[in-house]
Amino acid sequence: MARSARTSEISKAKAAASARPAPRAEEGQDAIQLRSLQLAHEAESRYRASDEELLHFYEQMVLIRRFEEKAGQLYGLGLIGGFCHLYIGQEAVAVGVQSALDPARDSVITGYRDHGHMLAYGIDPKVIMAELTGRAAGISRGKGGSMHMFSVEHKFYGGHGIVGAQVSLGTGLAFAHKYRGDGGACVAYFGDGAANQGQVYESFNMASLWQLPIVYVVENNGYAMGTAVRRGSAETHFYRRGTAFRIPGLPVNGMDVLEVRRATDIAIAYVRAGNGPVLLEFNTYRYRGHSMSDPAKYRTREEVQEMREKHDPIDHARDELLKRGVAEDAIKAIDKKLRSVVTEAADFAENSPEPDLCELGTDVLVESY
Repeated sequence: MARSARTSEISKAKAAASARPAPRAEEGQDAIQLRSLQLAHEAESRYRASDEELLHFYEQMVLIRRFEEKAGQLYGLGLIGGFCHLYIGQEAVAVGVQSALDPARDSVITGYRDHGHMLAYGIDPKVIMAELTGRAAGISRGKGGSMHMFSVEHKFYGGHGIVGAQVSLGTGLAFAHKYRGDGGACVAYFGDGAANQGQVYESFNMASLWQLPIVYVVENNGYAMGTAVRRGSAETHFYRRGTAFRIPGLPVNGMDVLEVRRATDIAIAYVRAGNGPVLLEFNTYRYRGHSMSDPAKYRTREEVQEMREKHDPIDHARDELLKRGVAEDAIKAIDKKLRSVVTEAADFAENSPEPDLCELGTDVLVESY
């Protein structure tokens, strides 16, 4: 192309650009709104926990870790059947989020990696372990197993095996909170893999349109089953996924329980004020495979070891407690107590009876039958 022709094309492009209307004022306001939560988090990124609170967070995380380790052992012994997805490594997310909620009015829903969330909500480890082993004393009467736990009493609505299904159901729970005017909010957890499901974005759209009180939580552990995030997602910053629906997002270190708690406080305050949904992305890591049947050969031992040694949420909380002057004996006493709690839960499950055969036909229909 001749130089004069190129100059003419450039001139036309500049003229076209200058002819475009200036951004509307509300577009600038939208940008500020979408960034507002990030700015609040940057101003103060960690929750100011007392020694007692941090010790409680530590205890909850250790309980989840020991419980999941025991579940892995029972699975290996054949006492747990079907799928079993462990939460080892991600404990700070469930503990940090749940600690910010009001169990009297807030609801929670998640996917199939659900044991840790239930423990963080204060549900008895015995009934959770009994459910894992398919016993009648289980929280879902032994019918749900690892993936389908449920507690209306605790406003914990699963435990769902269909990838991403809980996002739409959680949006419905949020609609119920708004419809009833009970002041509650819903937290809907899902993973980085589920973030690519279509129903997630239909839910985002409805929640934003109706300004529903819901916090969408992406637990980004780096791998959707065996596929690394960078191989399966064009946009790997999941907190940005709600931008098209005017949903503010916030990226958070999911390996720091105090940072998780602070981010959740910000999000919950926002949705309770009637501003609509929030999207939180907790960058975390699972040490085990996707499920107990996954050998996790898609990543190196060195990668896992580095996360364990440098980023473990429990070690991080323990170190902070020691720096605050909490006695090491007190921390060791917690560890010892929780090992006994988990052992008792396993013994309770093993010694509990299986459901009667007549239970096969119950809990199928809502109506009387």
